[in-house]
Amino acid sequence: MKEGTRRGLWPAVAGVLFVMLLFTRYCDSNLSRRELQIKPGQWDKLMLILGELDRNYVDTLDYSAITEETIPILLEKLDPHSVYLPPQELKSAEEELQGNFDGIGVQFNVPNDTAIVIQVIAGGPSERAGVLSGDRIVEVDGKKVAGVKLNQDSLVSMLRGRSGSVVKVGFKRGTSDNLLKIDIKRDKIPVKSVDVSYMVNDTLGYLKLSKFTRTSHKEVVESLSDLSKRGIKSLIVDLRGNTGGYLDQALLLSNEFLSKGNLIVYMEGLHRKREDYFADGRGKFKDLGLKVLIDEGSASSSEIFAGAIQDNDRGVIIGRRSFGKGLVQEPIYFSDKSGIRLTVARFYTPTGRSIQKPYGSDYRNDIIERYRHGELTSADSIRQNDSLKYTTPGGKIVYGGGGITPDVFVPLDTTGITDFLIKSNEQGLVFRFSSEIADQYRAELRGINDYISLIKFLESKNLEKRFLDYASGKGVVPKPEDWKLSGDILITQLKALVGRYSPLDDKAYYPIISKIDNVIQAASR
Repeated sequence: MKEGTRRGLWPAVAGVLFVMLLFTRYCDSNLSRRELQIKPGQWDKLMLILGELDRNYVDTLDYSAITEETIPILLEKLDPHSVYLPPQELKSAEEELQGNFDGIGVQFNVPNDTAIVIQVIAGGPSERAGVLSGDRIVEVDGKKVAGVKLNQDSLVSMLRGRSGSVVKVGFKRGTSDNLLKIDIKRDKIPVKSVDVSYMVNDTLGYLKLSKFTRTSHKEVVESLSDLSKRGIKSLIVDLRGNTGGYLDQALLLSNEFLSKGNLIVYMEGLHRKREDYFADGRGKFKDLGLKVLIDEGSASSSEIFAGAIQDNDRGVIIGRRSFGKGLVQEPIYFSDKSGIRLTVARFYTPTGRSIQKPYGSDYRNDIIERYRHGELTSADSIRQNDSLKYTTPGGKIVYGGGGITPDVFVPLDTTGITDFLIKSNEQGLVFRFSSEIADQYRAELRGINDYISLIKFLESKNLEKRFLDYASGKGVVPKPEDWKLSGDILITQLKALVGRYSPLDDKAYYPIISKIDNVIQAASR
C-alpha cells in the first residue's frame, strides 16, 4: 500500500473508532443511571432481576431449565427438610405413603448382579401369574437385566407401570437353564406399614411399624385386635428405622394408648398459631403395657409418638437416641405434577421440648459423628444440654435439642463383628446361600405354615456345616475364634432368610432374627 493511501485511511479509521467508543460509553453511562428501588428484607430484588431477564436479556431464555435448577438451590438455603420434588420423585414419594402403587407385586434383592425374588405378595398379579420366591429376574420386556449391573431403582421403574398394562418378565428358576417367560398384568399393590406382629410369649406382643402411611393406624388396630385374642398384656412397638410419614397417623396412633386430655403434641410457626392435639380418651389400648423401640433412624412421626409416650409417662422408650427431626412439612403441588415439601412449623412434645437437632453443614453426617464419639455404643457419650432440661408429670428428666433420648439405652451390638462376618456380608454369602437352600427345598418350604414346623425343618438341614463349606468354596474361611464370635449371628440370619421363602414370610423372619437383636432382647425382659 502506498504511503499516501495509508495516510488517507487514518481519518476514516479514527472516525469509526470514535463513534464506537462514543456508543459504548453512551450505553455504559445510560445503564449506570438506571437505579431500581428495592425494599430490604423482601423479595423485590429477586423479582426485579427476573423481570430484567425477561425484558432485556440478549438471548432466548430456557425458563424451564432455569426454574428446575434454581428452586432446589433456593430451598437449600432454608432447612434440610424443605425440598423440591420433580414429577417422578414426587410420584414415588407419594406411592410410598399412600398405601398402594401400580406394579407386579414382588419384593426382591440384588445381592450381586441378579435380582432374586424374596417375596411374592399374596393375591397380587405375580402370584396369580405363577411367580415364586427364589425366582431370578433375567429379562424385562426383552431387555436383559441380569449380569449388567442394573441398579435396583432402575429395575423397579421397569417393573412398575399403569394398572392393567402387561409386562413380559423372564425368570430363571432353580438350577434350570431355561428362561421362564411370564406375562404379568400390573395391578394395585398394597403397601404394608406393619411389617409384622406376633406374640413373643404368652402375654407380650411385638409389632414392627416401618413407616407412617395413610393406612398405618388401621393396620396397627387390626394387628393389635388380633393379638388381643391371644391374651396380650403388654406390647413392644418397634419404630427403629421408621423415618416418619403422615402426621395424622402419628396422632391417631398416639391416641390409642393415651388417656383423655393427655397432650400428644403441639405445633407452632412464624405464620402458624400454636395448635394443640389432645387424646380424646377413645383409644382401645390405654391399659396395655407399652415399650417403644427407637434408634438413630427413627424420625419425625416416630418421634412424635415416642415423645408423647415418654412425656406422659405412658411407657418405656428403649434403644438409642432418635434422629432429631422436629419440623413439620406441608406439601404444595404444581400442575406439572412436581411439588415441594415446605417446612411450616416446629412440633413440641407435651413437656414443651423441641427435639429438632441443630442444622448446618454437618447435618447429614450427624449419625457418623455419633458413632465417632461413641454415642452408639455408650450412654455416657450422649451429649445433653442442661438448658434444655424438662420434667414429665411423673418426675422423669427429659431433654430437648436433638432427638428423643431413650429411658433405657441399648448399645449398638458390635461383639460379633469379625473379619469373617465382614467378608461374608461383602460377598452376600448368607443371602446367596439362603436362595440356594430355598431352591433345593422349595416344595417342602411352601408346605410349612407354622413357626414350630419351620424351626424343626431348619434344624434338620445341618445349615452350619453346609454354610461353612459354601463359604470355603467362595474363598472365605473363618479363623476358629472368628466363627466362635460370628457363627451364631450368620446362621441365625441364614435361618431367618430361608424362613422368608415359606408362606410365613416376615412372621418367620422377625421372630428368628430377634434372637440376635439385643434391643428386642432388652425389651423382652
